[in-house]
Parts: sequence; C-alpha cells; structure tokens
Amino acid sequence: MLTRLQYKLLKAISPGEPGTCSGTAYIGKSKLAILLGQEFLRKIQGKTVIDFGCGEGAEAIEIAQHGATKVIGVDIRANMLETARQKAQAASVQHICEFGYTAKEPADIIVSLDSFEHFSDPAQVLDVMNSLLKPNGEIIASFGPSWYHPLGGHLFSVFPWAHLIFSEKALIRWRSDFKTDGATKFGEVEGGLNQMTIRRFEQLVAKSPFRVEELDLVPIRKLKPLHNRLTREFTTALVRCRMAKRSSSSA
Repeated sequence: MLTRLQYKLLKAISPGEPGTCSGTAYIGKSKLAILLGQEFLRKIQGKTVIDFGCGEGAEAIEIAQHGATKVIGVDIRANMLETARQKAQAASVQHICEFGYTAKEPADIIVSLDSFEHFSDPAQVLDVMNSLLKPNGEIIASFGPSWYHPLGGHLFSVFPWAHLIFSEKALIRWRSDFKTDGATKFGEVEGGLNQMTIRRFEQLVAKSPFRVEELDLVPIRKLKPLHNRLTREFTTALVRCRMAKRSSSSA
C-alpha cells in the first residue's frame, strides 16, 4: 500500500524521466580539467593511461590529445566500447587509444571519473586496478554525487534527497514507466548504483592494496559554510582521491 502511494506521488511530481546528473554541465568543456585540474593534463604526457569505466570514450580521447603515449579505455558495456572506438577514429587518435573489457598491459596512471558510485563490486575493482598498475603508478579518481548528496540518487533524485525519502521499490516502479531494462533494484539499473558513501569509500580503500596520498572533498557551493567532518556526507559535491600502491612493509 505504501509503495503504491509513493509511486503515485512520484508520478505526480515527475511523470517522465528527469534530467538529473545528465552530464550537460560539461558540454563544450573539459571534464578532466574541471574535475582533476590542469596539473593532471600535464602529468599524463608521455604516459600509459587506463581510463577505468571509460563509457563512450570522451575522456580517453582527450587524454590522448593531451600527450599520453597510450590510452586504454576499460568498460563492461559493449555498446559503450564500440561507440568509444568510433569516436577515437573520428578524432584521429585510434593509434593511441584502444578499448576493451580489460587492459593487456600495466599503466603509469589509472584514472576513474564518476565510476566508483556505479561499480557493482568496488572492492574487486580496486584489486583489478592493482593488477593493472605499475609498481610506482597511481590511481586518480573523482566521483560524485555520493549517496547522501541531495542528488545522490542520480536519476532517482526527482528532488533533493528524494532517493532517501521514497522506498527503493517505489522508485524502481516509477522508473519502469520509462525504462524497459527490467531492473528490480538500484544495483541493476543501467550503469549500476551502489549507494556509495564517503565513509564506505574510505573503508574500501583502507582494506585495499592502496594507500591514500590525497583526499579532497569538494563542498557543494551553496552549502560550503556548513561543510565539515560531521556534515560532509550531505554537503560534499564530489570526492577526489589520489592513491598509490602500499609498500610490502606497510601492507
């Protein structure tokens, strides 16, 4: 009964698919420069880089255009990989970029953008990254919004924190009116949604083969005065993290 009522409320609020987290904010801009800064674009020059969770390949192509020797885009979605190959061909960087389900050689840098909140098994992903990274390499990750962000439900955030107010069943039923993939839970939607929090991410890294070199929690602009250790889950816009392999003595 409650699920049905919540479903009707959701339909009244948003009869169709909302544009939440659509990525339109990056149109015509460098997502890499915005999220990681110009220093990252200088760091990748002459390096082998893996874009883990590459999607349609936009960032992998940009990495190639900024001087990386080789770029390997990794994703689990065949349609995304094929689109990435076509885009690399159109951008004339197909000789630098390759795309597949995994990488065949280790990288100097692994970059992961807007992916850690989507991986179905992020702990396993960190293990895979460890196997694909050179001993002195580093992982540079940026993701968000995390689960307790006002729009942490991504598509399900029809208004701030809606994904925390409505039940998963009601939200999935509402989504099924305009999505036909048969998803029955958050983790089954296209791209996945693992309800990643900042605390969970820190715990995952602490148990992984990596150590945190730098962790930057960027506050939501309007909530910056309220951003602190106690409120960070609700007031952080995005998480930026740089990781390196643990030494055998500290493992």
